[in-house]
Amino acid sequence: MDNEFEKNGKMERILSMYTTLMNGGALYKAQEAVKYGVSPRSIQRDIDEIRNFLSLNVENTGVVNTVEYDRAKDSYQLVQASQMKFTNSEILAICKILLDSRAFTKKEMDSMLQRLVDCCARPENHQLVRELIQNEQFYYVQPQHNTVFVDTMWSIGEAIQNCHYIEIEYRKMKGQEVVRRKLKPVSIIFSEFYFYMAAFIDDEDEVREHFDVINDAFPTIYRIDRINSLKILKEQFYIPYKDRFEEGEFRKRVQFMYGGKLRRVKFRYKGDSIEAVKDRLPTAEVIHHDEDGYVVTAEVFGKGIDMWLRSQGEMVEVLDI
Repeated sequence: MDNEFEKNGKMERILSMYTTLMNGGALYKAQEAVKYGVSPRSIQRDIDEIRNFLSLNVENTGVVNTVEYDRAKDSYQLVQASQMKFTNSEILAICKILLDSRAFTKKEMDSMLQRLVDCCARPENHQLVRELIQNEQFYYVQPQHNTVFVDTMWSIGEAIQNCHYIEIEYRKMKGQEVVRRKLKPVSIIFSEFYFYMAAFIDDEDEVREHFDVINDAFPTIYRIDRINSLKILKEQFYIPYKDRFEEGEFRKRVQFMYGGKLRRVKFRYKGDSIEAVKDRLPTAEVIHHDEDGYVVTAEVFGKGIDMWLRSQGEMVEVLDI
């Protein structure tokens, strides 16, 4: 009977202390010991049990809570370290973006979505999220290349991180010719259904002689799914910090991943949504606006911009290119 009473008293004590912590209050070990008529060591064991419960409860709540000791105040307080699980809206948005990317094979996409929901959404929300994406997932159309390339992409990422040269066999778009290249990989970029590698061709490679800009300061673009084979070499390269590849700046100026010379274009946009133009061309600046539309200038790389301008039809009038 005494053991049961003691057990109930301990449970009540722990629940009371847990409630105090969850409400943002602080626990003072000496005060709690006096309050419940137990030793400070018993209070410490109670706090450790609360810590253990919070640790085990992460999977269900998605929230990492810890009880930490504040030496200055000689007290224990609850600290929310991080939010581990996504909200319903966040996980739905991520799944939709992943599906709309159409970057992976059907089998890969199904597997990724399954694990994404299982690991990142709270258990009670799993079924709801799956129902919201099931139609789009069922009718998902995989890319025509039908290639599993994520391991190759990871190897490229490791080479970039460690500044290792790589050697690839690459299947070119025109004529399906397979070429061998020794490269300095500097970035992985996603755009319009595909992942790309940005890399500098080795200085000694004769292929540079055929470039539009022989000493081009910007990298060549390779579609990762078109890499037939990849070898990471032991040889390393060095790029000074001042000359490092600025992926964000490059990405703002390239359209459809067509590299080339840096250009400035000027055109009149006659459509209704200038915001759509600015989203497509992050460097776009509106220099004039009247009843005939918006006069826009933008700094871009290569010939990809020509494709976009033509695709706009009568909504765009090219003024300078």
